[in-house]
Amino acid sequence: MILLLIGFGSSHASANSLTGIDYTTLSGNAVQVTFTLAEPIDAPEPFLVENPARIAFDLPDTRNALSERGLRIGVGAVEGVSTAEAGGRTRVVIRLAQMVPYDISAEGNEIQLVMQPPRSQGGSSTAERQRTAARAGDGITDIDFRRGPDGTGRVILELADPNIPVDLRAEGDRVVANLLNTRIPQRLERRLDVTDFATPVQTIDTRQRGDNVRVVISNAGNFDHMSYQSGSRLTIEVQPITEEERAQRAEQEYSGDRLSLNFQDIEVRAVLQLIADFTGLNVVVSDSVGGSMTLRLQDVPWDQALDIILQSRGLDKRQTGNVMLIGPAEEIAARERQQLESQQQIRTLAPLRAEFMQVNYAKASDIASLIRSGETSLLSERGSVTLDERTNTLIVRDTESNLTDIRNLIAQLDVPVRQVLIESRIVIANDDFTRDLGVRFGYTRSGDVGSDHTGTIGGTRGSNIGLGAGDFNVPGGLLVDMPVEGQRGSIGVAVGRIGTELLQLELSAMEVEGRGDIVSSPRVITANQQQASIEQGVEIPYEQATASGATSIAFQKAVLGLEVTPQITPDDRVLLDLHVSKDSPGANTPAGPAINTQSVTTQVLVDNGETVVLGGIYERTNTEGVRRIPFFGELPLVGSLFRSTSRVDNRSELLIFVTPKLLSESLSVNQ
Repeated sequence: MILLLIGFGSSHASANSLTGIDYTTLSGNAVQVTFTLAEPIDAPEPFLVENPARIAFDLPDTRNALSERGLRIGVGAVEGVSTAEAGGRTRVVIRLAQMVPYDISAEGNEIQLVMQPPRSQGGSSTAERQRTAARAGDGITDIDFRRGPDGTGRVILELADPNIPVDLRAEGDRVVANLLNTRIPQRLERRLDVTDFATPVQTIDTRQRGDNVRVVISNAGNFDHMSYQSGSRLTIEVQPITEEERAQRAEQEYSGDRLSLNFQDIEVRAVLQLIADFTGLNVVVSDSVGGSMTLRLQDVPWDQALDIILQSRGLDKRQTGNVMLIGPAEEIAARERQQLESQQQIRTLAPLRAEFMQVNYAKASDIASLIRSGETSLLSERGSVTLDERTNTLIVRDTESNLTDIRNLIAQLDVPVRQVLIESRIVIANDDFTRDLGVRFGYTRSGDVGSDHTGTIGGTRGSNIGLGAGDFNVPGGLLVDMPVEGQRGSIGVAVGRIGTELLQLELSAMEVEGRGDIVSSPRVITANQQQASIEQGVEIPYEQATASGATSIAFQKAVLGLEVTPQITPDDRVLLDLHVSKDSPGANTPAGPAINTQSVTTQVLVDNGETVVLGGIYERTNTEGVRRIPFFGELPLVGSLFRSTSRVDNRSELLIFVTPKLLSESLSVNQ
């Protein structure tokens, strides 16, 4: 499954060669794999990869003479064997379904690797073997702290056994390392305060927790961490990072399958081979890649592990399909720069072609401006564009590649602009109530006065009247005159006689109640991001003085108007910039007619077809009035005969609604 495509240039002859691989199934489903070489060899020192489970070892100064680069086994925990040659040595990788106990030995020119069956089929596990080894003595022999370059803090753990498993993880502002199934001397169970070293690390706490040792590294500020192991020395580095770097790393997400790598002084090419084996990618590595590195990565995505390896060695990658090219960053940048220069030369020498491009919906002049515009021009130095406004056509002359770019631009921009129907409703609701109550109270006198004389007849409208001899009749003498103003209903009645005087009472009343709704509904259709307006009403003429002193006629609008600019969002909502007004003529003034104005100006985001209330005004006028004759109007019982009352309760409410509707190209509006 793992194959790394590397340009291997063998500069010297190998002293030995791997000539054969064979396997035998033992009792209990154990597997013995035998490696045959041309010359005798000592037993190699294997190294382990926990996830995915792998056992690997190197054969120094050995050439790979196998006809096949791998062997499929599929027995017990062993899936197969892969081999690769690099740098004058051959690497052997045994693929396992899970990590199992193993034993390796050499006899003559053969290496024998025996792997026990999986745990479910019996046998002790590697963890149990490590637990037994760790309990035989102290797992950690020393703890130290040092300051590295650029303010990096380094926590150094000296291990009694280099195979002690370590679980390393970040928990908030702490880095926690759990060393499994091991012990620590009592003298090392302590807290180290390293604040004075000016690194992100503040304190280091080491404690025994059951069968494990827990090391807690408390930090301050933004930081990143990594660990690596060389022999029995485990180093945990905590590096300060800026806020920009932290935000940049938070945005970068890794989604590859997780793996663990624990190598000491391993060649970079061999690590890349393991990652290619794990991912199944075809990897091409530049001949310039070389050197060795030590790393320990625990349960990280493979793409993150690859980035860490590349960054630490100044490498970069480019991927096309399932083939990945890896090389020095400067070398890749130089190659790409050379390719760009070659492409530029090709464009410079390419022949010119002329093409007529029809523009259907946009203005050809606008498209031509975009094509020519400054630094973003799509024309080459030899290209040109002209337009025919009569047919709305562009005439473009340029190379084929530039013509293709211009065609793509026109295809993207020359599309029908979406349209919106905006319907507004202005509703004015009135509820008016008026009640008046008045009274007229007086007398009528009749009689014979005899000889001629002049007398005074009482009442509020009394006057001197010249009378002759004989009978007389004086109507309309009023003591109280407080009727209802304007048109009203009234009733009169004679309430009594005092001698020749006839008392009369007239009651008048008026009650007016009215309700009404005024609905105005202006509508307008406009294109996306294009302003539209509609108005209906009158223009009132009035005189105004001119600079010469003469008068002229000017006009003042009193209209129902709608002014709107819509913007259609990608999720089919509509952002509206609105001005809705309803003006009406008011009272005439010496300066000209007054205008009653009701309007709203706002911006609102509305769903397609949704009705929204932009605003409203509620008015209420409630008045009560009393007219009365002093003293008499305040008398109990009879005071009502000497006063009149009025009550007014008018209510008015203005509401403004708006409803946008997106129109499809085939929709016709019949409203």
